[in-house]
Amino acid sequence: MKRQLVLNAFLHDAGHHEAAWRHPKSSGERINDVTYYQEIAKRAEAAKMDAVFLGDIPAIANGTGHRLSRGLDPITLLGAVSAVTTHIGLIASASTTLSDPYTLARQFATLDTISNGRAGWNIVTTFAKAAACNYGLEDMPAHSERYRRAHEFIDVATKLWDSWGDNALLIDRDRGLFFDKSKVNEINHTGEFYKIRGPLNLPRSPQGRPVLVQAGSSNDGRSFAALHADAVFTAHQTLGDAQHFYTDIKRLSQDFGRNPDHILVLPGICPFIADTSNEALEFEYELNRLTSTEYGLAQLQVMAGQSFDDLSLDDKVPLERFGAAGNVVDNKRGRRQVVANIVERERPTLRELLHRLAGARGHFVVAGTPVEIADIITNWFKSGAADGFNIMPPMYPQFFDRFVDEVIPILQDRGIFRSEYNGSTLRSHYGLTRPNVII
Repeated sequence: MKRQLVLNAFLHDAGHHEAAWRHPKSSGERINDVTYYQEIAKRAEAAKMDAVFLGDIPAIANGTGHRLSRGLDPITLLGAVSAVTTHIGLIASASTTLSDPYTLARQFATLDTISNGRAGWNIVTTFAKAAACNYGLEDMPAHSERYRRAHEFIDVATKLWDSWGDNALLIDRDRGLFFDKSKVNEINHTGEFYKIRGPLNLPRSPQGRPVLVQAGSSNDGRSFAALHADAVFTAHQTLGDAQHFYTDIKRLSQDFGRNPDHILVLPGICPFIADTSNEALEFEYELNRLTSTEYGLAQLQVMAGQSFDDLSLDDKVPLERFGAAGNVVDNKRGRRQVVANIVERERPTLRELLHRLAGARGHFVVAGTPVEIADIITNWFKSGAADGFNIMPPMYPQFFDRFVDEVIPILQDRGIFRSEYNGSTLRSHYGLTRPNVII
């Protein structure tokens, strides 16, 4: 089968630029309006995109008052989106540290069932202390413990999804049998963190299991993705870095005995699109002028793991602040490495770094014409850097509409993106097979 570009629409309130909501043409007033997300999803589906994706942090992680994002619960919201769409995938983030396996397995099986096979789970371990405090914890567990818990969590969830055989639901009125009890099994899991009997109280969903996505780029995150994930969301600033990550994930998955073609690498890209490159750059500059220094510094502190309050905005950011974070071998926190690499490569002032990160929190921000954006996507796709992209418009609806109306047709004309859906499930869009029951 010919390799197919994957394109997800990453939903994020008024847009991915942190100051998007301040622009008069943005949709800032609609971020809690379900019809706003339904409209975006329908636009994405009309363009034959693979999925819409919602991130999540269950807390006000940045309390400066300059922005509120990720407020609505993503699984609930995507349930509402499923009611007005028929093909587009529905990917929601949910935490293995702050959830219990039975509840989350049931929620995603429900989303997969009511959407007729379009659910995906973006697996996160969550590092924000603010979220921990909302769940009765004083702080998040250590990085290594969170990943140990995540491995066991996925093991339990998979067993629960597979606790029903594919033909277990009978609804046999003549014999009075609703389901075949011989094909519904307790999982009887006992591990380091969980003791769960099962089975799930819901028959196996249309995809068997939701598509599993992972978004961590640390060393632990890469290993986790290579073992469990069907797709990995990642952030890169350069083609070379993306190629290195792509090769590493494919190699790791092969080391675990998996087919490397069955794990898709999907970097984020935040495109400013205009009729000319200069116009696109001018709009990026316009949004950067609307940013809040207080908010930007708080965001930078989260990504870099340290405060920069001692620097003036026109001071050069000291590379020494990041230690070995730019070293792939010592990659403990993926986004910290992205920031370190920007500082090493560009030697920005603090103001320049804040603006550099304002567009998409360390994801690849580009400004250009539709053809220039399509050229970048095509080059990364054909150069062993990406299987597709999470499209992160700096502002909705303007830049999403331009991507859908002007960039996607170019990619279709080049023969690397579909003009029609070949199936109705997220697995079919991603070129993945339906998994067999494992218990």
